[in-house]
Amino acid sequence: MKTKLTLTIKKSVIDSAKKKAKARGISLSKMIEEIFEGSTETSIQTEEQRSAERLLARLENAPTLETKPDKELIEEFIRNKYA
Repeated sequence: MKTKLTLTIKKSVIDSAKKKAKARGISLSKMIEEIFEGSTETSIQTEEQRSAERLLARLENAPTLETKPDKELIEEFIRNKYA
């Protein structure tokens, strides 16, 4: 269950926290949840790390390509080149 919370924090700290959350592509509330739920691993990821993580997830779900031995590929190339 989610509930609202009112905090009194310096304006500069709030601005900094909002910038960090925006850079991570999440809300400030989500970032604070992560900190206090103990998921600090994700809370310190850079944008590049998150992008790499998303790319790896996509690659894991991507269909695999049929592979052929190098010799067969070379023979096909030569046949197509000189046909």
